[in-house]
Amino acid sequence: MKDNKLIVAHLYMLAASVMWGLMAPLGKDAMSHGISGLEMICFRVSGAAICFWVTSWVLRLKGEPSEKEVLTKKDYLQLLGAALFAIIFNQCNYIIGLSITSPLNASIMTTTMPIFTMIMAFFILREPITWMKFGGVILGACGAATLILASAKGAIGGGVLKGDLMCIAAQCSYSIYLTAFKGVIQKFSAVTCMKWMMTFATFIVLPFATPQLLETDWSAISTTTWMDTLFVVFCGTFCAFLLSVNAQKVLRPTIVAMYNYMQPIVSCTVSVLIGIGVLGWSHPIAIALIFTGVYLVNKSRAKGSESKS
Repeated sequence: MKDNKLIVAHLYMLAASVMWGLMAPLGKDAMSHGISGLEMICFRVSGAAICFWVTSWVLRLKGEPSEKEVLTKKDYLQLLGAALFAIIFNQCNYIIGLSITSPLNASIMTTTMPIFTMIMAFFILREPITWMKFGGVILGACGAATLILASAKGAIGGGVLKGDLMCIAAQCSYSIYLTAFKGVIQKFSAVTCMKWMMTFATFIVLPFATPQLLETDWSAISTTTWMDTLFVVFCGTFCAFLLSVNAQKVLRPTIVAMYNYMQPIVSCTVSVLIGIGVLGWSHPIAIALIFTGVYLVNKSRAKGSESKS
């Protein structure tokens, strides 16, 4: 039974990572044709909130006990904190960063998350950092630095230093969420957690996005742009978060973060195929360094740190 849960959890994370990988080029395409970064964030959180509330309502009608969970004031505060780090800080940095840099750079930056998660696990979960983990951090940092320096010189197609740094900040924020809020995520069902997290995020983002939403000429937005946006909202947000939160209940934070290496593979392939990205010489070098760093970080596991779920 435990092995089956692990297999399902890994499949959930694989599917979520593929959808997140596709979200980078499709989201970039939408934001290049009429949808601003702030509007995209608003669509993501509000659209996902509606989807999660509808799902919760359907499950409640079916008599699912998980959708009748009672939350305390402390639980709401923890879910608010989780919303800030997993959605607000993470998505504001990532989406706005993606809007000003290339989808290739943005997706490669996501592979730094396992490294940040390892560091956060040391401070928050008290997991020791071995020499192998330290070596992985150094290699991963070199990979990120290679990409950032190339972007600063304009050597990578569409790369912008500020955008790359914002994408890195997004990974750091999500790493805090994976480690600091693991307890509350395991306590409640995925739908319960996400409907409140997305609701909190909506109320935070909406006041900032409203002026742009009112000024935008929506009639000028093409059907293709709307389809890209729909994918970002439904697949890249609702489905991906639903799957990842369920997987997070079984897998350790570093293993969850490890699946980020799938995103640049998917995103880079799609970006080049649809002609909105250019594969430069720095990309394979950065990918090799970061992947090696991620491998070392996840290969070096602290004794007894495996999930007991």
